[in-house]
Amino acid sequence: MIAVLFPGQGAQSPGMLEPWLELPEVATALEALSEATSVDVIAHGMSSDADTIRDTAIAQPLLVATGLATARAVLGDSTAGLIAGHSVGELGAAALAGVIDDAAAMSLVTVRSQAMAAAAAAAEPTSMAAVLGGVPADVVARLEELGLTPANMNGGGQIVAAGAKAAIEALVAQPPTRTRAIELQVAGAFHTAYMAPAVAALAEAASQVAPQDPATTLLSNADGESVATGADALDRIVRQVANPVRWDLCQERMLDHGVTGIIEVAPGGVLTGLAKRSLKGVPAVALKTPDDLPAARELLEQHA
Repeated sequence: MIAVLFPGQGAQSPGMLEPWLELPEVATALEALSEATSVDVIAHGMSSDADTIRDTAIAQPLLVATGLATARAVLGDSTAGLIAGHSVGELGAAALAGVIDDAAAMSLVTVRSQAMAAAAAAAEPTSMAAVLGGVPADVVARLEELGLTPANMNGGGQIVAAGAKAAIEALVAQPPTRTRAIELQVAGAFHTAYMAPAVAALAEAASQVAPQDPATTLLSNADGESVATGADALDRIVRQVANPVRWDLCQERMLDHGVTGIIEVAPGGVLTGLAKRSLKGVPAVALKTPDDLPAARELLEQHA
């Protein structure tokens, strides 16, 4: 069984769309996706600098559009056995699973990104840091001491902490035993209570969407479980904005569902990197450039 995975914010890089726009089918898809949002996805994906595309209001629509266009390019008429997305990648995953259409995904990610940026700006100074290595229980205990939230439980020896910037700086200065902590270049403490105002804004936008039940297995970041109805999938995506991402549980469920191959859509690399440590022996292809399409299609054919 093939799992198709959508990366979250932090995976984007300057010029990421340039090679993909050379493929007519991807260029056409990106044009349509760009028209469904107020963000000029193509312009930012071609020429914006690193600081610009790190802006939450730009990064999130860019990621969802890139993921959807490249997912459809690799799948063609085939279907994935399982679909999951990390953080904002859940919107791309929901669209690929048929819960919402592509235009709705772009509309919702536009609201989500702008609301999260606004919530971050309105809060006290906040930040996030990746904690690498160590014993998970010890890491979580240290975060609790500092009043921080384990915002991303990613598995493979990686937990991302979020909260007050001063507490993040204290974590970096004195991380748990046998770990190192790296502060991330983000706008604020995503997937924490600081994002509560963004949940309300996204819930209002989601109430205007009529979701359909997933056409294939769709995993939720909340607990790694598959969602049975479109309404539940959309509700989970809304609430997840202010709650931790449990990618560790998603990876466990992939094994439970019998996943034997992974394709990470563009801009791929982050989730396949985690899979190498948590899903050892499961072959994976990350779509970084169109040169990766033949390998991804071969994997799809072998494990469909």
